[in-house]
Amino acid sequence: MSRHPNLVALHTIARREVVRILRIWTQTLIPPAITMTLYFLIFGKLIGARIGDMGGYGYMEFIVPGLVMMSIIQNAYGNISSSFFGAKFGRHVEELLVSPAPAWVVLAGYVAGGVLRGLMVGAIVFLIAMAFTRVHVPHPLVMLSSMLLGATIFSLAGFVNAVYAKKFDDIAIVPTFILTPLTYLGGVFYSITLLPGWAQSATYANPIFYMVNAFRYGLLGSSDVPLWVAYVLMFGFVALLGGFALWLLRRGVGLRS
Repeated sequence: MSRHPNLVALHTIARREVVRILRIWTQTLIPPAITMTLYFLIFGKLIGARIGDMGGYGYMEFIVPGLVMMSIIQNAYGNISSSFFGAKFGRHVEELLVSPAPAWVVLAGYVAGGVLRGLMVGAIVFLIAMAFTRVHVPHPLVMLSSMLLGATIFSLAGFVNAVYAKKFDDIAIVPTFILTPLTYLGGVFYSITLLPGWAQSATYANPIFYMVNAFRYGLLGSSDVPLWVAYVLMFGFVALLGGFALWLLRRGVGLRS
């Protein structure tokens, strides 16, 4: 029995993204692993030994969820922003625009590639963390769902960035000036209870804070925010960014010029 044309198109786009990730694995998988190993060594072992406990857990154990989620976010975002912009730059995105494949299939194929890379790097970092500390997973469904939602959100954000980018430098602006600061200020290395009141209020406006804490609940069983709030926001961002990305793709914004 032949498959539906939309499924064939989705499989083709997603497969191309997977092949791209694996073909240049020395650029897509190894550098994040090395970077996170250094984080565990410097922050976890050297600095963490002097800090002591954080939020009722050893410092190394406390930063594991944040570092894993940080690697997922950065790589999911970076994969789709560079891949889709490369398709724009090489002008083969025009073939997708004139094909009978609907916009949601094109978007889903690219997002699948970004999510896969994010999860692959996250799994690698998780294995590295196990070499430094004992990792327990009291809530595996929360852990897996928060990983998937976080990767999806930033894959969609990377797609939007790629649509508006006009040169390769443009896809580096958002990670450098927005994504990295939000990540470092999102509770990766510290508990929000250490901050003064005004800083806590500012942190609550950081969406990455909720993703990190949802994932931390999955690994440690504790969170600085109610779990349902984190999920409402994550699903909301998926719906908002997904709808906006589809609108951009259907209108051909930044793609037909």
